[in-house]
Amino acid sequence: MSGLAGLIEQKLEGLPRPVALQWPGGSAGARDAAVRLKLHEPRWLAALARGQIGAMADAYVMGQLDIDGHMRDLMAVAAALVGNPVARGQPGWWQRWWRSVRSRWRHHKARDARQIEFHYDVSDDFYALWLDPRRVYSCAYFRESDMTLAQAQEAKLDHICRKLRLGPGQRFLDIGAGWGGLLLWAAQHYDVKAEGITLSRNQHAYVNRLIDELGLRGRVQMHLRDYRDVPEDTPYDRIASVGMFEHVGRAQLVSYFDKIRRLLIPGGLVMNHGITAAGLHNAQLGAGMGDFIEKYIFPGGELEHVSEVTQALSAGGLELLDAENLRPHYARTLWAWSDALEAQLERARALTNDKTVRAYRLYLAGCAMSFEQGWISLFQLLAARPSGSVDEGSMRGAQSAYPFNREYMYR
Repeated sequence: MSGLAGLIEQKLEGLPRPVALQWPGGSAGARDAAVRLKLHEPRWLAALARGQIGAMADAYVMGQLDIDGHMRDLMAVAAALVGNPVARGQPGWWQRWWRSVRSRWRHHKARDARQIEFHYDVSDDFYALWLDPRRVYSCAYFRESDMTLAQAQEAKLDHICRKLRLGPGQRFLDIGAGWGGLLLWAAQHYDVKAEGITLSRNQHAYVNRLIDELGLRGRVQMHLRDYRDVPEDTPYDRIASVGMFEHVGRAQLVSYFDKIRRLLIPGGLVMNHGITAAGLHNAQLGAGMGDFIEKYIFPGGELEHVSEVTQALSAGGLELLDAENLRPHYARTLWAWSDALEAQLERARALTNDKTVRAYRLYLAGCAMSFEQGWISLFQLLAARPSGSVDEGSMRGAQSAYPFNREYMYR
């Protein structure tokens, strides 16, 4: 233990924030520390020495580690301990094969439904504690630097609607509609006929109550439905998928985009907004962080590099029109969520339990740090189903309703 304790002492000395560490039979670090860690079992010291942050997070959720300090200070320490968790080497053929097999096994309709319920049906009131009033659970768009989270979420909803060129009477489908933020915004501000789908029973019930309260029954529908089961007999003019395709799985990406193509009218537009991996070949974050998220937050979640996503999109028969990276916006969004949760920890525990609150504290702050560090990213990909015809009068060859430049997005 003495050699390990010495290694721990050296690690603590090189951190960007002063840290005090205590464990049964020993202690190390600064006396006046910004971050204080108390291990209840010395076996976790080896994980700390190796920078296995996922294991330390696991210990915290299980109550074997106590943390005292601001989450931003804690994440600065965690980032320094981890180093670079994004794998740079190319995996061998057997790793690629196993990843594909595992992805197919992890994603079928019944399993996906259970995985979505595990995350989204924790408690509507719990999510309401730290989300904006519209409960938009995806990256905000801070169009102006002084925007509040609520303003930035509305700006994001409108940014998507503008990119899709929504207009009166269009049939609009929101895949993975969450608590209805985009669905209702599109109906109220762009006069579309909107349909949303979700696998979460809580979200389905909540949005249907909102539809009735807002007097939108007949113009807006919310279905408890898998995206693979959406009928194709009456195609949609526009489709959005926000914060959902991360649950689809690598092995299903081509069929996912092909399904969207079949659901669109020729020339119709789709917005795919979702988290992507920063590394070309890493299936998840290293240092155990991906395993932690898989276990406690998003079972079945898979991240792909944006190049893999666009390749699958093209293989599915869609034409990529525009790509925008919102990574810094998601870091700011997640810190806003983290701060809101930190301000109401006792209420959060009353609505759920201490284990859930511990997991989400680390999840929100850890993801904020990961987006800041560039370990993961967020892309909005605008695509079209080619119409098969060329509008000669417009002097352009675009086979969709996409304009000749991006000016329309920002007017």
